[in-house]
Amino acid sequence: MKKAAFLGLGVMGYPMAGWLAKNKFDVTVYNRTLSKAQKWTDEHRGALAETPEEAVKGADLVFMCLGDDPDVAAVANAIAGAVSTGAVVVDHTTGSPALARRLHEAFTEVGAGFVDAPVSGGQAGAENGKLAIMCGGDGAHVELARPAMKAFGARIVHVGPAGHGQLCKAVNQICIAGIVQGLSEGVHFAARSGLDIEKALEAISGGAAQSWQMDNRARTMASDEFEFGFAVDWMRKDLRIALAEARENGARLPLTALVDQFYADVQAMGGGRWDTSSLIRRLTDVD
Repeated sequence: MKKAAFLGLGVMGYPMAGWLAKNKFDVTVYNRTLSKAQKWTDEHRGALAETPEEAVKGADLVFMCLGDDPDVAAVANAIAGAVSTGAVVVDHTTGSPALARRLHEAFTEVGAGFVDAPVSGGQAGAENGKLAIMCGGDGAHVELARPAMKAFGARIVHVGPAGHGQLCKAVNQICIAGIVQGLSEGVHFAARSGLDIEKALEAISGGAAQSWQMDNRARTMASDEFEFGFAVDWMRKDLRIALAEARENGARLPLTALVDQFYADVQAMGGGRWDTSSLIRRLTDVD
């Protein structure tokens, strides 16, 4: 399965599609803003389509990496009549488990497979081809798509049936929310205490406090740098999905709900496009 369509060339999709091309997949790209797709084809070996339907014709694998449920639903509806029998549609968007289950049914009806496969690792992970991918759907479809996903994924785990990829991504975001808030308070406390931030981080990053967020964001947090990475607006969208699912399944997420409101404060400060590590701004801006 070497002929692929990639729909959505945002900060994640653009490099992910690039890795497919570098790994000798026959890639056709589509993006709502045509100039972005034209830029991609200037940089990579591949073709450009002006509509989603055109992009998926004859494709063995169809990848989507879009914004939110309405975007995914619109594109999925557009391609349902054009996707090839036996093709596998892989949605890398972070969306709702309910939509993933509906799309699994819809594509099954037209003879195609569907895998909900949200990713973690941020823009850097996409650019370096080192994403973590959590997959929901039929095992056979995951395995058909796995060789292509390995082009941009360092860890690919089939976690369960349709919708379970999205549920696993909700777990990922729940865990991140608490870690980033704790790291914000730790870095803020260190600064107010007069500690040498670099030495403090060196001391604690080899122990139980170590995390990806500490390794990759603590120093930029201390330097008040947030113009990069995973945007607050997108994190709030992801937490909205997690909190809605929790209301359905009865899970109690008090810290997640609190941090979601802290991110709302950052949005009110004009930081909707800042990296999620900007939570520390709520603490430093009142100094």
